[in-house]
Amino acid sequence: MQRAPLPLSRDDTLLGVCQALGEDFGFNPFFLRAALGVLLIVQPVAVIAAYLAAAAAIALLRLIVPNPRSAQDEAEARAAAERDAVYAEPEPMPLAA
Repeated sequence: MQRAPLPLSRDDTLLGVCQALGEDFGFNPFFLRAALGVLLIVQPVAVIAAYLAAAAAIALLRLIVPNPRSAQDEAEARAAAERDAVYAEPEPMPLAA
């Protein structure tokens, strides 16, 4: 029996902190992962503590505000559907004589 993953994590991430921050602030999470990797060599205890604190803060915010962008996404999807509906029906071509 396979369990559903928690909404805060995926199989290929560790608590999903970099992914969540990348989605929320609109940047590629690879850059944050690379910076954390370099800083982990310099200050491992501080980086691990900051990572766990960020994970706790993100988890708390996700519980308080489950999906902050859903209303904006729905409005954009509705506008795109209306825009596509205008262009969905082709204009009839005039018949040649």
